[in-house]
Amino acid sequence: MNWQLLPQFAITGLLNGGPIALIALGIVLIFKSSEIFNFAHGQMLLIGAMTTWWFSADEGLGLPLWTAVLLALAVSILLGLLIERLTLRPMTGQPLLSIILMTLALGQFLQGLTILTFGTTQRNFPVIFSITDPYRITLPFTYNDNPIIVILKQNLVWSFVVAMVCVIVLALFFQYTRTGLSMRATAEDHETAQSVGIRINRVFGISWAIAGIIAAIGGVLIATASGLDLSLSIVVLAAFPAVLLGGLESIPGAVLGGLIIGLAQGLVGLPNNNFFMGPEVAQAIRNSTEIVPYVILLIVLVIRPDGLFGQKRIERI
Repeated sequence: MNWQLLPQFAITGLLNGGPIALIALGIVLIFKSSEIFNFAHGQMLLIGAMTTWWFSADEGLGLPLWTAVLLALAVSILLGLLIERLTLRPMTGQPLLSIILMTLALGQFLQGLTILTFGTTQRNFPVIFSITDPYRITLPFTYNDNPIIVILKQNLVWSFVVAMVCVIVLALFFQYTRTGLSMRATAEDHETAQSVGIRINRVFGISWAIAGIIAAIGGVLIATASGLDLSLSIVVLAAFPAVLLGGLESIPGAVLGGLIIGLAQGLVGLPNNNFFMGPEVAQAIRNSTEIVPYVILLIVLVIRPDGLFGQKRIERI
């Protein structure tokens, strides 16, 4: 293994894990409030990024970038509210599998709507953070008497910072606001929350609106690093293992799971990574990093089926 490059790939992987953690947080938020695993989250992410591009691009409205971001957040809030009101609220009381299939169908509908509205062409997303002036960090140790220098792109660093700030803001919102406390109570038990006067339908709507905001921000952060096309929606495939890895009902678990997935994806790209496997296998893994989150997920779930921070519920009959 090329140990000198290990810090570079590890730190880059952790930075990439920040937006993944934020996306996973949106999935956990919906599950905690309504016990629905939202398979349409990737398409919500794509629409948030696409509307930001359209509001700011010369081919669209050509508005200032930050105005475009705010308008895209408003569109994402409206989208979340419409999804909850028009598609999921009528499914109340239906079997859970039917509701999950509804989110799958909704994801395909939103994907098709995006294709009809914006087309399939790959686009250059507006530059938010500099991509030409990376940060250079000299670590306080050496390898074979050579200093180890880590080069970090500004867009990766600031995307990670923005994602973690959003996570902290959400944590404070859940902990110290009346609405946040109502959402936590609803997530714990719908019937009990309703019995003390909490309007759970209102809580569901707010949860989907916040999930729309999270999806839009996550889409913008991913698009700044990888460009903008329809494949953006499959980024959520890395967030699903992060959610299950941390525990379906755990917000800290979603964050930690996202960082672990990002770190793992960074490390498998390490050159000459054949310490535990042959070079052919290592190269195959580097060429398909999307399988790495699921390999980690399988290992963890065999040991801890509820995830790292999942709650084990015992029901007495």
